Amino acid sequence: MALGYLMMLAAPLRAGIKDDVLCLADSLMEGRGHASRGAVEAASYICRRMKQIGYDPSIQSFATDKGVGRNIVAVWRGNLRSDKYTLVCAHYDGLGLIGGNIYPGADSNASGVSVLLYLAEKLRDSGKNFIFVALDAYSQGLAGAEAFAAVPWKLSMVVNLDTIGSILAPPNKYRPDYLIALGGKKFEKSMEAANAETRLRIYYDYYGSKSFTEYFYTKISDQAPFLKKKIPSVMFTSGITMNTNKTTDCAASVDFTMLERRAEFIKNWFLKN
Repeated sequence: MALGYLMMLAAPLRAGIKDDVLCLADSLMEGRGHASRGAVEAASYICRRMKQIGYDPSIQSFATDKGVGRNIVAVWRGNLRSDKYTLVCAHYDGLGLIGGNIYPGADSNASGVSVLLYLAEKLRDSGKNFIFVALDAYSQGLAGAEAFAAVPWKLSMVVNLDTIGSILAPPNKYRPDYLIALGGKKFEKSMEAANAETRLRIYYDYYGSKSFTEYFYTKISDQAPFLKKKIPSVMFTSGITMNTNKTTDCAASVDFTMLERRAEFIKNWFLKN
């Protein structure tokens, strides 16, 4: 194992959205391909960050055709009078190494995991119950989400963070300060209230297309297994770009200022919802 890799794992953790994206998308993680060494080290990094924030994370292991999947689970019980939880999830696995090339997966989906960690830290004093799960095996037919959905938690809502750090594909070219909230229309009033400070342009469909909205919302993202269980779900995303699933999906393609604004909006929405 390279000395630089060992030094990175042993170094003190730096907390922050940008630092988390930079680490997870670093070439030493090799794109976090499912069941790869890079995915194992990414899982280790996420566990270390959760412990740094103040959680005692556990690992839910499950089998896929490629090997062992690992969901990282952190539970926060802020309301002892309720046994229901809001699930916040983001997949951390990426495409990994293909043909000797690294697919860093900075926007898809280190960006989502970075916001997950931010929310885990900021919502500890909210007086609410949360389960924060960094999901594995998105690339294997949402196997990580399916495995967690099989656990009999009492979930009041699911919020999925998937590819949330770009401004390269705005629904309106004059408004790069945007966020897409699929399934969010039913929460429009609370989202408007939460948006008073961040002033993002919130869209409740996928680029105005009913068919694509249905496809991304109900079929190919990690909220899908929970929707089958009739659990209200919201998917936050900034959309597919020219870098998605390419070697160019590196940290330089992420707009960290906008990513932090989106994270702040989502935090405020949780507090108001």
